[in-house]
Amino acid sequence: MKIIMLGAPGAGKGTQAKKIAAKYSIPHISTGDIFRANIKNGTELGKKAKTYMDQGLLVPDELVVDLVVDRVNQEDCANGYVLDGFPRTIPQAEALDKALASLGQKVDYAINVEVPDENIVNRMSGRRACVGCGATYHLVYAPTKVEGICDTCGKELILRDDDKPETVKKRLGVYHDQTQPLIDYYTKQDILVEVDGTIDINDVFAAIVKILGE
Repeated sequence: MKIIMLGAPGAGKGTQAKKIAAKYSIPHISTGDIFRANIKNGTELGKKAKTYMDQGLLVPDELVVDLVVDRVNQEDCANGYVLDGFPRTIPQAEALDKALASLGQKVDYAINVEVPDENIVNRMSGRRACVGCGATYHLVYAPTKVEGICDTCGKELILRDDDKPETVKKRLGVYHDQTQPLIDYYTKQDILVEVDGTIDINDVFAAIVKILGE
């Protein structure tokens, strides 16, 4: 099973991708992990990616696709994989389809974890991070024993800049501009499935398993 996860930042697609990977014994592949592994191992693709990243530039689509295809060609992907955070744009999706077709492969499911923007803003603005050990909490879903104090190391908790409502709204705007077209793209291919991401994490996963099968 070759699966792509779609969903806005904070929709919980990463959590579901990990659960899918564990249940079906297939690798959970995030582009961030691929970049880090290639850079760490000093591969040619990694060196190319690093030159862009060091300048604070986005890694070009062709290079990202090369890195992803290189990863899905590895032995542990023989029975499938879950792609998380890629593709983000139509050109990336088209390049991925083309590259997979040349290997005699195709994407089986694009799973969209659907959560309204206002829920995401509330979710993310409720997150708190420890200034000491980096542990993360949530005011509603995972509160600390003592308000504003880390359970682990006793240091204070802060609202990170990227979790502030105005930043989250900006990120959601970028997401809708770039990624919304992917929903139409995969709908046309008849592989898009949608799950309600507002319900309990385990219920979201149960809905996904119903789609993918035991």
